[in-house]
Amino acid sequence: MKSFQDKDLQSFIGNLLRLGVMIAMAIVVAGLLLYLFQHGRDIADYSTFDEHGIFRPAVFWQALRHGDSKAIMELGVIALIATPIARVLFTMIGFWLEKDRRYTLIALVVLCIIAYSLFFGVAGH
Repeated sequence: MKSFQDKDLQSFIGNLLRLGVMIAMAIVVAGLLLYLFQHGRDIADYSTFDEHGIFRPAVFWQALRHGDSKAIMELGVIALIATPIARVLFTMIGFWLEKDRRYTLIALVVLCIIAYSLFFGVAGH
């Protein structure tokens, strides 16, 4: 059986990042095309500004299930955000497989900081 090497990890991480960005881009483009198909002839109304500043998962998943184009584009953005998070996670796993405790711990701390900022961070307030 072939042993795990640093070069294998680097190749995997590079492919993960490329694939993640391509998938995110494809989802956003699909949502954009659907949006243009549904609303391409609408006249823009700039008299009011409707800001949805708080992400509500239940509303998002319901809109996604109903094929809402904006929710599909949001899913693409979420996929784009998840890509570097997955990189940190798989890097941590790689360091753990290499039995490098110091860098495993550093990657875990980075992952915890990212998770904290995603779930408890306050944007723009």
